[in-house]
Amino acid sequence: MFPTRRLASQGFFKRSADEFGRLSRIAWNTEALHTPTKPYNLLNFEDEATTTGCKTMADRAVGGFSTASLDHEPADPSSNTPSHARFHGTISTKLPENWRVERTGYAAFRNQDRGFWLLGRLYWDVDPYAYLALRIKSDGRRYTVNVQTDAVVETDIHQHRLYTRHHRVRQEQPEAYESNPESPDAAEDLYPGGMPAALSDVPPESTIISTSTSTTTSGSDGWETVLLPFSSFVRTNYGFVVEPQTSLTRQRVKSIGIGLTDRVDGPFDLRIHKIWATNGMGEADIEEERRICGGNALPLDEGVRSGWTEQSEQLPEKESKQKSQEPQQKGLKGLKWEE
Repeated sequence: MFPTRRLASQGFFKRSADEFGRLSRIAWNTEALHTPTKPYNLLNFEDEATTTGCKTMADRAVGGFSTASLDHEPADPSSNTPSHARFHGTISTKLPENWRVERTGYAAFRNQDRGFWLLGRLYWDVDPYAYLALRIKSDGRRYTVNVQTDAVVETDIHQHRLYTRHHRVRQEQPEAYESNPESPDAAEDLYPGGMPAALSDVPPESTIISTSTSTTTSGSDGWETVLLPFSSFVRTNYGFVVEPQTSLTRQRVKSIGIGLTDRVDGPFDLRIHKIWATNGMGEADIEEERRICGGNALPLDEGVRSGWTEQSEQLPEKESKQKSQEPQQKGLKGLKWEE
């Protein structure tokens, strides 16, 4: 069999070598026999190729007037700001002249299909991990994380709200939503079984976000890391919650993206540094977390640090003192939403 020019030009052999290398490391280190403690990078936007490898979507495809762009922003060493992707544009709920279009006002992006390797189509296998982690800098709007897998129904997407410290709930900004209120009938169509916890305005306790009240960081102000449980993602189809609810197929993840569907007119701006799968903040990424997020950094997860062994090593006195001064990562007590 001879590879076609199309396969060779798009890195078919490189993808195959990288995937074989990753699987070989897992086998050599017997990582499949215990819970992983190291992160599994999915989309690292420090690499400009990752940004250019994503696609943006907006209601302009159906005649709307919303815009969406995904640009690569270089690093700023003076403020410890890393290279990242900037998802920005404008939301417009103006309807086109096409009478068939009844709703507009959305924008999103996701990675392109990962292509093929030697054993078929390439997917992400995040089955050994509990959380999807995102390091972002948000403007406070109501973004949604979208995960698509190789499911029986190809158009199914599992969604979870992207909660942040700067997240604004509907009750705190009534004037921003009065122009586009969701009617009771529309809400009933979208959520026939009631609003799922992972899509509500108030984050569930399973979501791990920083509860720090610090307003200063060593890096750029506003950077933070959010951990979303894979088990909390809600199955949807064309924006509607569908039944029966099924967990996402973690062994065959096709794409990951972020969308904005709050239908509030005006500009939006979201910065994304990295997206990865994890079981908690471990020693492998805690240094980077503290350097970029500063006072908003999540604390070191003791389970990940010790490998969940019953007899873990004692922390050095200096690290123990520092840990006692850090905010707790779980729970939402003390978290203040922006007004």
